[in-house]
Amino acid sequence: MWTQQVVPLQPHKPFFCSPPNATKNPTFVNGKNGFCRIKAITLDELPPNALRRKRDPQWRGGFSLGLDLGLARTGLALSKGFSIRPLTVLELRGQKLEVRIINIAEEEEVDEFIIGLPKSFDGKETPQSNKVRSVAGRLAVRAAERGWRVYLQDEHGTTAEAGDRMINMGLSKSSQQKKLDAYAAMMVLERYFSTSGQGTELVLPKNLELQEKIQRGPPKDVDFFSDED
Repeated sequence: MWTQQVVPLQPHKPFFCSPPNATKNPTFVNGKNGFCRIKAITLDELPPNALRRKRDPQWRGGFSLGLDLGLARTGLALSKGFSIRPLTVLELRGQKLEVRIINIAEEEEVDEFIIGLPKSFDGKETPQSNKVRSVAGRLAVRAAERGWRVYLQDEHGTTAEAGDRMINMGLSKSSQQKKLDAYAAMMVLERYFSTSGQGTELVLPKNLELQEKIQRGPPKDVDFFSDED
């Protein structure tokens, strides 16, 4: 699954901090010789949906797609409102996997991805963590084109939790084998919401124009938000 495919980033012109750019783009701050340097974007500026919900219980919107990336199989889970459910398991790799994930996100109208990051029992990252970060980085580029955000969430122990959940539900062994990855993705989402997104890590593409798109966010659904006007 872990094919090293690099998504080429679009070149961009040097960005100057002199007006009007400085007044329109909070991503940049004054640097040497009039050039802009990038200001670090924090979770406070681009909070995950779980943190937005904690801050404002009346906040609406924000669907989340959870991912459990494996060597051969990728589990997906979906959160809409307060409902979290396993969605599907994909047996794809590389670019085909990334494109399918984006297509599913469009179908489900999500605006963020919560990707499980493998860690050991003592909280340290593993060799597989680097592979997940690589996929997350490529996915972040595709997501940013649509104004979507990508976050990493510690997934240690979620596979075991998924197995226990399915056993308690009385699923057959064959069903457990087929759905394990999707349920593991659901556990990732449950952990993410239980901590209000406090432990997540924002994945940003290096391209500055894509970072601007993330800050603007996806286009609003006019019908959904019409009653707020």
